[in-house]
Amino acid sequence: MQAFVNKLWYPSKDAHPVFRLLKYLLLPLALLFLLMSSIRRWLFKMGLKQSHDLPVPVIIVGNITVGGSGKTPTVIYLIDLLRKNGFKPGVISRGYGVKFEGVKRVEPQMLASEVGDEPAMIVARTSVPMVIGTDRVKAAEKLLADTDVNVIISDDGLQHYRLRRDIELLILDGERRLGNGMLLPSGPLREGSWRAQSVDFILVNGQALRNEFKMELQPQGIFPVSPSSKHIFEKTPVVAIAGIGNPQRFFKTLAEQGHTVLKTHGFDDHQKFTLDALIQVAGEHPILMTEKDAVKCRDFAKDNWWYLAVDAKLPTRFESDIMDKIHGSMKKKQGKSDGV
Repeated sequence: MQAFVNKLWYPSKDAHPVFRLLKYLLLPLALLFLLMSSIRRWLFKMGLKQSHDLPVPVIIVGNITVGGSGKTPTVIYLIDLLRKNGFKPGVISRGYGVKFEGVKRVEPQMLASEVGDEPAMIVARTSVPMVIGTDRVKAAEKLLADTDVNVIISDDGLQHYRLRRDIELLILDGERRLGNGMLLPSGPLREGSWRAQSVDFILVNGQALRNEFKMELQPQGIFPVSPSSKHIFEKTPVVAIAGIGNPQRFFKTLAEQGHTVLKTHGFDDHQKFTLDALIQVAGEHPILMTEKDAVKCRDFAKDNWWYLAVDAKLPTRFESDIMDKIHGSMKKKQGKSDGV
């Protein structure tokens, strides 16, 4: 299904004419989506729907397109940056694909099936305090009640206007950008391209344009998926799998690193894995996957399954600019609490 949608939303020059026709056939639904989302934004703007302010700075890491663009590495990058500057960050997220009531604290030992793949990965990597829930306001309030965090990062949630934000980061895939430029379901956009003009920072995973910051995902090493494995990766032919928004980006990275890939298999984003399904794809060959996929396979991984860890790298100017904004936001929050 994801492959079909990608051909519709991100058409190539030689795309079949049926995809060009289909996006226009879906246009009435896109117009309905535009109407509903516009009314919702207007209700918040006019105060008919309430936005909730928090006593600490809130940083939104989101996008206006459906699918992966590098949000999770960006969240991990911000956690490290804030800690280096003396802050105590916490993270909130929706917990995509997981059903539960209310909000839930994410613990390092929890499975991706309990909290979602991205929260499981973030906490496994950083041990950051994190709460998930469809209502990000309640998730943030739980985080503040239970911990001493003084900055909250929202993993996604650019369109969650119930939560008032101090800083917005828009993450874009440098290759796909805004796709065909149309709203859902004709295209990949959750909001119009105009939304990019209202955010504080645009980070581009790939080639950046003027007034954007280029983000690079730098490989940090290959590690066993199974936590109990003591094996060390040796460069050998592998089957590459990826259940992310743009699997081809991962496969391209492996090729650039000189790995011999027997075959590639792209799954849908947030795909749930089973041992049988992956053996069916790879047989007994070694598997190399993304870190986000690895957290879903930890409990049944074979010793020859591996994942590539990557870290986001951003320009020094971005670090100084965002830290200035965070310090400024912190002073405003403290001034309000002091009655100034």
